[in-house]
Amino acid sequence: MSATAPDFDVVVIGAGFGGIGMGVELRRAGIHNFVIVDKNSDIGGTWHANTYPGVAVDIPSIYYSFSYEPPKTWSRMFAPGAEVKAYADQVVDAYGLRSRILLNTRVVGGEWDEANHLWRGRLDTGQEVTARFVVGAVGGLEIPRLPDIDGIDGFTGKVVHTAQWDHDYDYRGKRIAVIGTGATALQLIPELADVAGSLTVFQRRPIWVAPKPDFPIPALAKDVLVNIGPLRRAIRAAVTLGIDFGISGVGVFHSRIPGLVKLAQRGGGLMYRAWLPGDQELARQLTPDYAPGCKRPSVSNRYLRTFTRPHVELVTAAIDKITGTDVVTADGRAHEVDVLVCATGFRVMEKGYAPPYPLRGRDGLELGEFWDRNRYQAYQGVSVPKFPNLFTITGPYGFAAGSYIAMIECTARHAARAITEARRRGATAVEIKQEPHDAYFRKCLRRGSQTMWLSDACAGSNTYYVNYQGDPAPIRPSTHFEMWWGNKHFPFRHYTFSRLPGAADAPASGDDPGAPGRHALLVGAHHPADLDPPGQ
Repeated sequence: MSATAPDFDVVVIGAGFGGIGMGVELRRAGIHNFVIVDKNSDIGGTWHANTYPGVAVDIPSIYYSFSYEPPKTWSRMFAPGAEVKAYADQVVDAYGLRSRILLNTRVVGGEWDEANHLWRGRLDTGQEVTARFVVGAVGGLEIPRLPDIDGIDGFTGKVVHTAQWDHDYDYRGKRIAVIGTGATALQLIPELADVAGSLTVFQRRPIWVAPKPDFPIPALAKDVLVNIGPLRRAIRAAVTLGIDFGISGVGVFHSRIPGLVKLAQRGGGLMYRAWLPGDQELARQLTPDYAPGCKRPSVSNRYLRTFTRPHVELVTAAIDKITGTDVVTADGRAHEVDVLVCATGFRVMEKGYAPPYPLRGRDGLELGEFWDRNRYQAYQGVSVPKFPNLFTITGPYGFAAGSYIAMIECTARHAARAITEARRRGATAVEIKQEPHDAYFRKCLRRGSQTMWLSDACAGSNTYYVNYQGDPAPIRPSTHFEMWWGNKHFPFRHYTFSRLPGAADAPASGDDPGAPGRHALLVGAHHPADLDPPGQ
């Protein structure tokens, strides 16, 4: 292998929607010598891992899809999880990506080779893989967080996290306890109530929930949305604007409209009391004391009423410890259970988990350590100085609250645009300049300090929108339109393009899209080489 001929033009880490979206953009750019590596046994990321009862999208399906690929099988306004996973397969097959996906393989680290302008990655198979460019597409909802409760390791019953659901276990008639009342629990709890002998929900903080306008999509409407692109795009744009102004805009521009947030909180409390007219004490316990929008907005028509069922109990006392089969709360009460369900979320932008593998850039600088010492930061959520040829899909300050897939379209196109320009110039390294990166970071910090998430309105909400450093780093303090515009039109002068002396010019269109090429070096027994050209 020569210094200027790495194994791949691009290695993409993660085969969820982030990696899939990146693969599509590479295909569109005429770059075909790439591989998408994923630790799981199948594609889909969080939609492969999360299969708990009731899992579904919590925003309208038309917005939770790529603008260029209409879902063909989604049956409802809010698609069930299995249909979202099927949509991932649809996109992969439509763009011939399956031959470029390597499953059951974990990236355990990588470092920048300055002498050869390439990245050297280490796999858990013991292999080294080299690439000119690397795209990190591991999502934020990736590493499950287990509760830190004294005695949980000694629990003698069944313990399951929602992201690792055990479908072989029979939950019927069991005494089930759920720890957590976030967006996942909101979907799961009504489903468990249907099968449990008794259900106890341990609530640390209540959650805001709005009615879910869910309904089957008629076959004719589905055909129209699939086949009439302009109409679908117009509806999608209308949903985007509604979320932008109704959710993102309120959170980002909170300091200008504080009265609206207070009004929404009062209105939400009235709605809860109207929803539970027979038990105002229960309504009080379920009503948050922080503003709507502090945490990810959630929708359900069943969640609140589930707590009125005779075999369902809401416990608001803090958990003190777990002993054998008992969950003991701070009031001294022991709750005997058979199954402990941990709906306790994920490690979002935490030290050691973002990224979940060490990446060393120029001068041996490790990305996770840099973010831990200097706060999470990335230009447009995509690029970090001293990490040339490295791009992230779900990086800090990259996601304007709404649809993750809408963000993926924006950031994946940003990465593909930078890579394509580097190849056009014959450059072997592209790196964001310090000044535009810092200007973007300063803008995010300035705007972030004025958002609702750092205001008194969200005090005590424990939202994952604010990381352990006290920054709203998982959220881009902007509208969707600004996210789209910034990633689509960033000036190339914000990047430095350099060329390794003696490097050969990059090919105009990459390798043959239907040929195995260097991909065969890795595929072997890990994934069958189903080599379909794009569009097949």
